[in-house]
Amino acid sequence: MSHPPLPPELAAWFAARDWSVRRHQAEMLGIAASGRHALLVADTGAGKTLGGFLPTLADFCPSILGGAAPPDGLHTLYVSPLKALAHDVRRNLLTPVEELGLPLRVETRSGDTPSDRKARQRARPPHVLLTTPESLSLLLSYPESATMFAGLKRIVIDEVHAFATSKRGDLLALSLARLQALAPTMQRVALSATLADPDAYRAWLAPRGEVAGVALVVGEQGAEPEVEILLPEGARVPWGGHAASWAVPQLYAAIKANRTTLVFTNTRFLAEFIFQQLWEANEDNLPIGIHHGSLSVEARRKVEGAMARGELRGLVCTASLDLGVDWGDIDLVVQMGAPKGSSRLLQRIGRANHRLDSPSRALLAPGNRFEFLEAMAACQAVAEGQRDGEAFRPGGLDVLAQHVMACACAGPFEGEALRQEIVSSSAYAWVAPEVWERVLQFVATGGYALRAYDRFQRIVRGRDGLWRLTHPEHAARHRLNAGIILDSEMVDVRFRNQRSLGRVEESFAAALRPGDTFRFAGLDLEVEAMRESELVVRAAKRSGTIPSYMGQRLALSTHLSERVQGLLADRAGWARFPDDVREWLEMQDWRSELPAPGTLLVESFPHDRREYTVFYTFEGWPANQSLGMLITRRMEAAGLSPLGFVANDYALAVWGLKPVDDPSSLLSPDILADEFTEWVEGSYLLRRAFREVAVIAGLVERQQPGKRKTGRQVTFSTDLIYDVLRKYEPDHVLLGAAWADARARMTDVGRLAALLERRDRTLRHVRLDRVSPLAVPVLVMIGRESLPQGAADDALLFEAESLAGAAMRGSGPEDFGLGN
Repeated sequence: MSHPPLPPELAAWFAARDWSVRRHQAEMLGIAASGRHALLVADTGAGKTLGGFLPTLADFCPSILGGAAPPDGLHTLYVSPLKALAHDVRRNLLTPVEELGLPLRVETRSGDTPSDRKARQRARPPHVLLTTPESLSLLLSYPESATMFAGLKRIVIDEVHAFATSKRGDLLALSLARLQALAPTMQRVALSATLADPDAYRAWLAPRGEVAGVALVVGEQGAEPEVEILLPEGARVPWGGHAASWAVPQLYAAIKANRTTLVFTNTRFLAEFIFQQLWEANEDNLPIGIHHGSLSVEARRKVEGAMARGELRGLVCTASLDLGVDWGDIDLVVQMGAPKGSSRLLQRIGRANHRLDSPSRALLAPGNRFEFLEAMAACQAVAEGQRDGEAFRPGGLDVLAQHVMACACAGPFEGEALRQEIVSSSAYAWVAPEVWERVLQFVATGGYALRAYDRFQRIVRGRDGLWRLTHPEHAARHRLNAGIILDSEMVDVRFRNQRSLGRVEESFAAALRPGDTFRFAGLDLEVEAMRESELVVRAAKRSGTIPSYMGQRLALSTHLSERVQGLLADRAGWARFPDDVREWLEMQDWRSELPAPGTLLVESFPHDRREYTVFYTFEGWPANQSLGMLITRRMEAAGLSPLGFVANDYALAVWGLKPVDDPSSLLSPDILADEFTEWVEGSYLLRRAFREVAVIAGLVERQQPGKRKTGRQVTFSTDLIYDVLRKYEPDHVLLGAAWADARARMTDVGRLAALLERRDRTLRHVRLDRVSPLAVPVLVMIGRESLPQGAADDALLFEAESLAGAAMRGSGPEDFGLGN
């Protein structure tokens, strides 16, 4: 394929840096010239972002402008999942702009942007605007959006894999459809380093899902990453736990031995926990920082700036830094605990060196023995270039309702014309006229059961057939409340001088009293006062507890779970494992069986005067947690007297007073039609799902001018409406949306259904006289599953050794006092 030549100004800039234009960057120039949409998939460090922006830079080169004045108005829109990424891209984009003296204004827009700058951007937009899906949706809710976006030439969506399959992706898909209607010649471009199914993303990106309309550009292969798995020195791989705190001395040694080390954890709690452990080990007073989403904007910007300047030797972080931030001086990445997916691991590894031609170096520190196997599986997947990721699902109706309201705020609309625009997005191609009418009626009146209440009357159809706001104040209320990211209700943490440190969850703050201490932002803090929406603190002289967060737990990907089972079945490969892991598997193989790929191993055994049954599903924690709820209900109905259950990513253990002789009967597929429906409707799950969809859809407002509702107030409002709808309008559109969330996101029912469907032909039931070696990692979590990951690790050690004594020796259980 021939490509247009690079403008001489850009060619000279590349040459001055001793760079050459890579093939995929040149292809992006050619595709832009042809007017097609494009998906660029290239390794981290391959210059993806520059490839996405190269056509824009070229358009503003004097040789291309030919003496003409640069075009006014918005030329290119850049959308990223993280505000930090947008700021980083702006910093990097300004380098060629300033060095070449291009007449190109580049600005960012997010929730942190001052209101006066936001107003100016609407009236006089920059040439390039860097933003997020939520801020873009809000921009489209203004009447001037039609003028602002009319001349838009290109939209560049970075790290598309990070949000396209989620509700944020639904919101962006709807915004793309709106933008295409406002600017029919707009080109769509998406960038990613880790896609398992590029064609699915091409369909998501393409107008009307026409895959052929999106060119796929695959970047050049980068250097193979160098990944090692850390093992305890002079000790055994732990039986249980997730924090991998045993690795802190080795982690500190690695930080000392390298210029800059990025340390990833899977939760905010673990980030604070590992940072605290590192700080206690930091005898050399090395500059080590912490970064996660609950820290204040100021704290995050300070850390990001220090990293960009090369001032930190180590940084402990979460998924807040998974994506694209270009710090080329990082020479080592460490993953504490299991990665849970090969794409996520590859993304994190790519932060090291961030250059295509230099290998990224990474260390994995598994928290327990199953996580060691998971780390091995992830390393294999990375070496083989195997990716995983979330599958696409139909767009959510709560997001659609929010978008309809945004369109109404921008101006009157005709219903069927807007539906045609919406179904041009593959996420919403399923929205038939009858579904659309229900959504419109919900936005207009709240639904049949709520139509008598004035506050739910938001839009109305006039005599001219157009839908419009019932009152202008609804636009301000929409912009105050719109959004997709719904963390648990948060409370600001501030010093008395009003310096903000960040936010902790309201439920954690409510349990604190003046004088209590807790650790946050790497500091030990003492509570001085608790107000409605903030904690006033001061520096403490004693250490405190670390806040835990209720964010969604990362589930083991299906692809990695299959690889872990493959490692268990590959007996010849066990020689590569540490001695204690190999002996663990050998003893399991001798005393019971191993869960081979395509089989469901179930073990039953007595322990401590109770009867235990362990299901080795490898379906991830959310699915196993849901299965535990359902199985114990069925056990109760069968008179098996269940007492409890515990789950991890790999297994589910249930226990009771009577043995389970036929586990297959507990797993019949009708459990999803009967017990599942009864459980979800009777538990907090559906209420929680409804609370989220009600807020997203605008039925319940979290904020009013000058005031924000507490989490309790929001819950009270949504619970009240939920009860009314369940009684008087059970087919309400938001109850349906809540059910969809409860099935797909909160319970992982899709993986459960696949497990139940194959149980007849794959189930292997083994009856043992005592606990098996493979059961130890899940059993040691009994009584500790509600604790934050990391908090229970030390307490696990003694019990794990006791259980392991029974599991790993050939003598009878009576020798250990662990029998019936």
